Amino acid sequence: MAMLEVRDLHTSFFTDAGEVRAVNGVSFNLDSGKVLGIVGESGSGKSVTAYSIMQILAPTGKIVGGSVKFKGQELVGADEKTMKSIRGNKISIIFQDPMTSLNPTYTIGHQLTEAILLHTDRNKEEAWDRAVEMLKLVNINEPEKRMNQYPHEFSGGMRQRIVIAMALACEPDILIADEPTTALDVTIQAQIIDLMTDLQKKLGMAIIMITHDLGVIAQICDEVIVMYAGSICEQGTADEIFYNPCHEYTKGLLRSIPTLSNDGEKLQPITGTPIDLLNMPAGCPFAPRCDAAMHVCTTMRPDNMVINECHYARCWCNVKAGVDEGSITLTDTEEEAAADAGKEDASNDR
Repeated sequence: MAMLEVRDLHTSFFTDAGEVRAVNGVSFNLDSGKVLGIVGESGSGKSVTAYSIMQILAPTGKIVGGSVKFKGQELVGADEKTMKSIRGNKISIIFQDPMTSLNPTYTIGHQLTEAILLHTDRNKEEAWDRAVEMLKLVNINEPEKRMNQYPHEFSGGMRQRIVIAMALACEPDILIADEPTTALDVTIQAQIIDLMTDLQKKLGMAIIMITHDLGVIAQICDEVIVMYAGSICEQGTADEIFYNPCHEYTKGLLRSIPTLSNDGEKLQPITGTPIDLLNMPAGCPFAPRCDAAMHVCTTMRPDNMVINECHYARCWCNVKAGVDEGSITLTDTEEEAAADAGKEDASNDR
């Protein structure tokens, strides 16, 4: 059994303008000791997926369908007492901005020991010693002195280390890292990634790394989920995603980052803007921005196609390639849609 099982998760925000379907049918497993990366543009549903797992949605947000199981225990619909025993203790989260994650009016020592006292049976002295131990673990110099300092007395990189120490203080089984390096410069980013990799190996915990940075994903993740418009468009091992991308959105993400092989060449950004989640299209949500889009892409949403045993993608281009090769047989409905696509293409040619 996987440590975390997410099945057909749907999360919406109910606003004056209507229902914003932020997460649409997300499913994945997370095994013990593994690192899962969730990547995508801002607004793709990455953070909302994490907040749904932790049950910390805004008042307007609600899980409207699906299941989240932690070690077989259903979290969707669980009462607040149950979730308090899970949050910070079994599943911890590192939020995007370390400065807003720390209370500026309390010392670092107070904030670290508060979490330890809440989730463990340690007394104040033991909690203090544990907090100092955690600061040493994340390479904060002079930890005893730092315990009496306030968040504004630390640099951005040190504040991020403190937030990581706070998240790990109760030795969680799963750590969710929501854009942990976004506000940091490149050098500090590398240090934080190295730190998290080292801690993951030492503590044996599972990590969900949420980011828009494919470089971070390549460094630390075993498996990768690519999200767009609240849905998973492609998932597989890191090697499969980087060396055999099978969704046009994933290919666009990879083309838009600098590499040694495209030195001196212009980057190819993904054109257009993300879709309006208030008005989801009938077909593939990426179709309006996709250079390879066909007529069927705008009318029918593709099923999850198995590329191999550890790689899946939802893209009509893969279906078309499979039909051309003879490895895929379309259903009657799909044949009708493909015929319509052929008529549309022929009409465009005329």
